[in-house]
Amino acid sequence: MNIILIGPPGAGKGTQARILEEERGMVQLSTGDMLREARTSGTEMGKKVADIMDSGGLVTDEIVVGLIEEKLQSAEGDGFIFDGFPRTLAQAAALDDLLRANKQELGAVVEMKVDDDALVARITARSTCANCGEVYNDITRPIPDDGKCSVCGASDFKRRADDNEESLRTRLMEYYKKTAPLIGYYYHAGLLNPVNGLGEIDEVKAEIAASLGA
Repeated sequence: MNIILIGPPGAGKGTQARILEEERGMVQLSTGDMLREARTSGTEMGKKVADIMDSGGLVTDEIVVGLIEEKLQSAEGDGFIFDGFPRTLAQAAALDDLLRANKQELGAVVEMKVDDDALVARITARSTCANCGEVYNDITRPIPDDGKCSVCGASDFKRRADDNEESLRTRLMEYYKKTAPLIGYYYHAGLLNPVNGLGEIDEVKAEIAASLGA
């Protein structure tokens, strides 16, 4: 099954994608990760991405779709998780065409719904391990008492500069403006499955599993 994870910044898409990868053997296709990988790959596509990003330009839909197509044809797994794509109706239509051309289809769109105030409170308390990227939260998952990451043992933690209330609310407004049409698009297609993105990790995991019929 191929699925899309839709949700605002900090809703936990990355965490749930990792769980789906580990437990179901799915492959996460994160546009951010793919662009960073392409940039250092040395391929013709990678050189295009590097030139655009280095000049401060926006990577075109055509390039992103090309990167996704490469992954669809080369990566092995029990379905794909699209994270960060599509963001617009044009991208959604391009993804439909791409899947159809590769004799695949979209099985579900999981919308991770949140309460904005609760999300802002959660994200402004967020920090990550500077070494492995493990996420901690002052409220829900504090850094261990010994000051070391529970995954890799490193003791250096950082907070994103834009994890403050003003920046977050700006990012949330931008997300809602771009995503609202997609919600209607996938609802009309009968693929939309809303879940509570602010539940505990295992609760969200269970909701997603139920929405996928397993």
